[in-house]
This record gives sequence, structure tokens and C-alpha cells, in this order.
Amino acid sequence: MEKDIVVIGGGPAGYIAAIKAGRLGAQVLLAEAGSVGGTCLNRGCIPTKYYAQSAHTILELAQGNDRGIIIKDPTITVDMELARKGKQKTVRKLTGGVRSLLSAAQVELVQQKATITGNHEVTLEDGTVIGAKVIIIATGSSSMAVPIPGIDSPLTVTSEEILDLEMVPKRLVIIGGGVIGIEFASIFQAFGSDVTVIEAQPDILPMFDAAAVTSLAKALKKRGVRIYSGSGVTRMETLDHEARLTLADGNTIGADLVLLSVGRKADISCLSDQVSPAIDHGNIMTDEWGMTSISGIYAAGDVTGRRLLAHAAYQMGETVAHNACIDLRIIADERKKFNLDIVPSVVYAVPEVASVGLSEAEAAASYDTVVGKFPLAANGRALASGEPEGFIQVVADRRYGQILGVCCVGMYASEIINEAALAMKHELTVHEVAETIHGHPSVSEAFKEAASACIGQSYHMI
Repeated sequence: MEKDIVVIGGGPAGYIAAIKAGRLGAQVLLAEAGSVGGTCLNRGCIPTKYYAQSAHTILELAQGNDRGIIIKDPTITVDMELARKGKQKTVRKLTGGVRSLLSAAQVELVQQKATITGNHEVTLEDGTVIGAKVIIIATGSSSMAVPIPGIDSPLTVTSEEILDLEMVPKRLVIIGGGVIGIEFASIFQAFGSDVTVIEAQPDILPMFDAAAVTSLAKALKKRGVRIYSGSGVTRMETLDHEARLTLADGNTIGADLVLLSVGRKADISCLSDQVSPAIDHGNIMTDEWGMTSISGIYAAGDVTGRRLLAHAAYQMGETVAHNACIDLRIIADERKKFNLDIVPSVVYAVPEVASVGLSEAEAAASYDTVVGKFPLAANGRALASGEPEGFIQVVADRRYGQILGVCCVGMYASEIINEAALAMKHELTVHEVAETIHGHPSVSEAFKEAASACIGQSYHMI
């Protein structure tokens, strides 16, 4: 079998690359050992957001009396079996949509593990050998392990396994205070678990602005989530049906379930002894066009270690497919580079946290900055919705008004951050955002107000 392009991995980078190349006219085969959509669609982004919405609904119901909604029996429990069925229904609908898109682009989908056995050769697990003019590696990433004595316990689960729990754990300890760990902390606290987060770094969410981290941590602690930062786990013991974790400071914590969420590592299992592209810290290295050290072999998404985000993977997948079709003379165009300078990051907790660009501290290190910050407690929509927690902060260059970074905490932060990214992408200044009419009442007005505050023109804040 001969193909113009063989894509290995059907996650965000892989299926977008396959669809793009197919639409441009290439003969494409996509090899995916599991379900199309990869970790994000099947075991990550989408399932966790389904549960996150359930958590948000529970917390909204708790405000019922304040809104005149009388709930006679306020007891709320979560039936994990029904929750799992609802989650899977959503996943099936989305994976079915991806399959349809691949079919419409005339991409051949093969659900087998694939190994690169030559610079232009891929071998499927059934022994079928496929000749490929171009190979695109988009195999994603998997959960990392840590060398903690006793961590390989039946009571330890990964971020993928916790999505299929049959019951809500009474006591959940989460090792790792990054994005995934904090999202699950928010979810299972709302579901009824007694949640503890242990983070070895000085604070949770080390990649986010300090003000946002402080705001979210305060909200989580108010709901009963305990956070131990700056202290790692040195040992774990399993006694009967209980886990006992010993921290570096000597304290011990009991748990019915332990979620290990300490990051992810590139999946490079598609490589063989015959094909060895350059690898750095476990990630496949590429140039700015997505090409590996082997001509004709590209890589995109988590496997490159650049930005482990689905939306970044989409952009990388589209880029390498475009460049591959130029290599094959299918299209005549200019080659594109990976452009990951403006990539939003979101934590789907309650409240949500989102950021794009530089943090306040990063910007101040290189620019003469001005900061505009608007509290959601002064925003009509957020206040009327009973979600006044949080703020929107804009960091800009003082002289020209260039937006250097935006940080959001609170209601619809995951949506507002995209407006900020669009403004930064097209080099809008705080002056132009301040002059843009926003619908009222809307939470996005807070972005306009924060931009206005940078130039001393916010009319809804003293």
C-alpha cells in the first residue's frame, strides 16, 4: 500500500493534519490504535469538562434559596454510573463527528498501532507495510509516573482512570497541583469528596499569574479543599482499603483514593530501532516548520513537548499538513511556521482561570508596564448570576498600549480569554479595546473595563 501521507495518532494534532491534507488533495491514511479524538476527546478535555459542568450545576443549586428557588430536600448526591453514561454519550457524538469529517476528506482510517520502520515506511500491528512519501507523528502524550515508594497501589489512579470511577470517593488526595489536578479537585469537591491537593512547588498552578492563583486557591479553600504546597509525598502505604501518605514535612494524610497528576510525557512508542529522529528530554524535536531531524518525517502536538494543549495541537497539525503538501507539490504556497506565541491556557475549575501572553511579573521584567484590573464584583452580569468571584487583568506596554498579557478569573473566563487572544493576535491596543462597544450586561464587558483602566478611563470603578 502506498500513500502520500501517513499520520500516526488520531488526537487533535493527528486528525486535523489528516483532514487538512485530505482536503488539499493528498492520499492520506490515519493510524490510530484507540478511538479517534485521542486523549483529549476520549479521556481528557471533553470528559473532564462534562464533569466540570455537573460540578458547576451542583454549586449553582446551592444558591437556590437566595434566588427564591425552594428545594425542599437539599440533599444532592452524584450517581457515577449515570454520570459516566452521560459523559460517554457526549464523547460518542464528538468522535462520530470526527469520523465523518475524516470520511468527507477521503482519509483512510485504520484502527491499529503503527510503527515507523523506515524513513518512508510504516508497519501496522497486523504486519501490513505502508509506503509513505511523508510521515506525520502525532502520537500525543501519556500520564507520568513518579518514584514514590508504594505509589503503585490499587488505590492510585491516573487522570484517565478517575473518569471511570463507579462511585464518588469519600476522601480524595490529589498529588499534583497543576491544571489537571486542580480541575479534578474542583469537580470532586462539588461531587461530595473530601479533597486534599499536594503540590511540591511553592504554589499550585505554577505557570499562571500569582494573583489568579491566589484568587482560585482562596475559592477552593472556602469550599473545603485543603492545599499543601511546597511539600511532596515521600511514601505511600496501603492498609486494607485506606492509603496513608507521608509528606516531606512528616505529616501524614489518609485517603480512600489517590489521584496521581504530576504531568504528562511524550508517547514515542511509534519509533523503532530503524528510525531515530532527534529527541530531547523525551520529546521529538522539530524545526519551526514541524520537520524532525529526518527529512520527510514531521511531528506535531504533545509529542513535541512544545505546548501540551489540544488547541496548540490543532494549530501544529494544520501547519505540518500544509507544509507536507508543499513538499509533495500538491499545493504551491509558502511554508508555515509553528506560531505558539499567543496560546490561551484555561483551568476549568470553579471559578475558571484563564490566561494568554505574559504574566504581570514576566511583562514587568522586559517592559515599562501598566496594569488594568477590573473585579467581577462590579460586573452586572456576574453579580446577577451569583458569581462575583474573580477579576480580569490586562497588562500593557505603558507607552504604546500594546497588550502583553491578559489574566481572567471567574465566570466565563474560558470564553473571554479568546477575545483577548484575538486582540493580541491582531495587535490591538488597550485604547482600541476600550473604544469597542460590548454588549450589556455581559461578563466580557470586564475585559473592556480592564483595558480602559490601563489608560485611566474605566467608568465603573473608582
